[in-house]
Amino acid sequence: MTNPRIMRAKIATVVLFFSAIFSINVLAQDDNYAKWDDRELSLTNGLVSRTIHLPGSAGSFYTTSYKPVQGDFKYFEKKSQEFQFEINNKAYSGDGLWSLKNIRKATDERAGQGVSVTLLSGDQLVEVTLTYLLYPSLPVIRKNLTVKNLSAKPVQLESVDVEKLTVTPYYATTFSWICHDYGRRRSIGPYDGNMQDALVTVHNSDWQQGIVIGNEASGVVKHTSVFWDERVILSGLTHKDARYPFRKHIAPGASFTTPQVFTMVYNNHKDPDEILNTAVADFVRKHMGIRLSELKQKPTFVYNTWVPFRKEINEKLVMELAKAAADAGMKEFVIDDGWADNYGDWIIDKKKFPNGLKPVFDYIKSLGMKPGLWVSVGSASPESKVYKAHPEWFVLDEKQQPANLHEDDKNMRTACFGTPWRGYIKDVLLKLALEYGLEYLKLDFTVVTSTYRFGNKVTGCYATGHKGHKDHHESLYANYEEVWALFDELHAAKPSLFIDCTFETMGGLQLIDYAMLKHAEGDWLSNFYGPGTQVDLRVRNMAWWRSPAIPATALVIGNPEMQDEGWALHVKSLVGALPIMLGDPRKLSGKTLEEYRGYADWLQRMENSHQIMTYRQDLAGFGEPKEGTWDGFQRINTETGSGGTVGVFRQGGTDNERQVTIQYLDREKIYTVKEIFASEPIISATGRELSATGFKVRIEKAYDGKLLEVKAE
Repeated sequence: MTNPRIMRAKIATVVLFFSAIFSINVLAQDDNYAKWDDRELSLTNGLVSRTIHLPGSAGSFYTTSYKPVQGDFKYFEKKSQEFQFEINNKAYSGDGLWSLKNIRKATDERAGQGVSVTLLSGDQLVEVTLTYLLYPSLPVIRKNLTVKNLSAKPVQLESVDVEKLTVTPYYATTFSWICHDYGRRRSIGPYDGNMQDALVTVHNSDWQQGIVIGNEASGVVKHTSVFWDERVILSGLTHKDARYPFRKHIAPGASFTTPQVFTMVYNNHKDPDEILNTAVADFVRKHMGIRLSELKQKPTFVYNTWVPFRKEINEKLVMELAKAAADAGMKEFVIDDGWADNYGDWIIDKKKFPNGLKPVFDYIKSLGMKPGLWVSVGSASPESKVYKAHPEWFVLDEKQQPANLHEDDKNMRTACFGTPWRGYIKDVLLKLALEYGLEYLKLDFTVVTSTYRFGNKVTGCYATGHKGHKDHHESLYANYEEVWALFDELHAAKPSLFIDCTFETMGGLQLIDYAMLKHAEGDWLSNFYGPGTQVDLRVRNMAWWRSPAIPATALVIGNPEMQDEGWALHVKSLVGALPIMLGDPRKLSGKTLEEYRGYADWLQRMENSHQIMTYRQDLAGFGEPKEGTWDGFQRINTETGSGGTVGVFRQGGTDNERQVTIQYLDREKIYTVKEIFASEPIISATGRELSATGFKVRIEKAYDGKLLEVKAE
């Protein structure tokens, strides 16, 4: 005879089961982008479709189909492992044994919609939640993992692949271009990526289709590989055997959420650069949550004191430079290194600035410019008060000795952000920003690993008593996250603040990525010295190399000097990135200062009319800037269709005339194209005509360039 209590319990279980199924189905009907039942999850926004097999009470979790909605797509097998990570050296992947705990709707603040799927591992020790987000009108799926420790002891998480997609044999692996280094450098065969791979595209030119992989992890701990150890595409965090390995210690009951990875599948594209200029740029600008998109007023023309003065600055010199820079039309004025009496305390050097910096900043503002300042965000002198009071806040090497991660110089120490240093430097920076009215902070020098050291021997922090990390490997990831938290706190206090996080702070030569862009507005990418057109070539090459995958206005490219002969070509080249000039404007004649102001005012008009600092695209038919060729860029507002700017350059090319077409305009609108400062237009035509046939541009000098304005009539 059946026990009534057991029978009631069984009935309640059945009711709960069907209630859960009913609630899941109701949610699925309400969600435009996701539908599911007890066997399958379907994600689609009308452009891209991904179908995922659900494990039920016990089974594997894997993607069965991922493709554009329209047309064929040949890249992926019918079973992709979906993810992989290691806990205490044990591998977990979608191929393992999992049970489905729940599926729930997921959203973000930037129009993302999708689901979070929570799975329980077969050994009952790990819970993993996979979140998928789709966005309107874009073929993108953004994904991350949350790994929860269900065991009674702390565990070590390593080798995290947020995406693990298996490609079809032979044709996918043999005939694909792997476009790495921001999608710009092409190779074939197995590829194991590095810190520069914020974005990689895998493109088959025979099929005219491919996949974009965007990795939003920080600096040296990001990892994307293509066909490296097996026939898969991986993207996530560095593996435990990498030069800069990721590691996270997770306490019992605690969780860790990975950075996001976004992917885009596409077909009917002959050139992989096409999707960089369109869908990728639109996603980054509209939905990623980068700081530049939140900054209402973007800089258009910046002056910095570093070259030629280095640290030899003082109140009189800076005020003289400020007056000349203002006469040249500069909008921001940044005082670089040399203003403080030591690194760490950040006390104003009263020998150089007897009245402090406040009168200097007030004078800069009175001239109509926004003041800025350089600070080393994680460095201190051994003689500084902060280091003597708190040596425990600083990095230790393998031998537990104080270290300078930046370079081989015993006169400096590197702070560890896994200590109270973050709170200390935050107070220093907030005082400068709020009390002195700073609008631009250039935050410099190594915090994780150095641009100038080779190998991985002097990286991270080996201290055993720092709360922010358990060991050296964990410090690599943890210190980036603490720097980003600092930047967020500065922005919360002063939303208009432009933070320039230099490549030295990022930890790699000319390194920039999506993680940084979500917490800082710009990145000082380079130090290109000397007059001559080779400097202009390097500026344009750097801007081309990292855009359009990276927003051009985040690219702070030094060090062209204002007094150089041929300075106008410096300005024209810099219009393709964030225009920033150094040098000594006091040496310029009144006429030259007036000419500079003409460019500065024109740039500001272009920003006011077309928001050019939000956009940049490749110029069709003009490739990578290099010697003996022509190159160019366009910065067209693709949302309003109002127009924008075009730059065309001859870098020693043998021909003196080229046909120019302009893409991404409103096809039905009529546009006027004219050269900067010219009274007569070059052409008036529809957007369709400008994209199809365009117009001729003639440049007589072997090394020169022209800036054009494109304006809707």
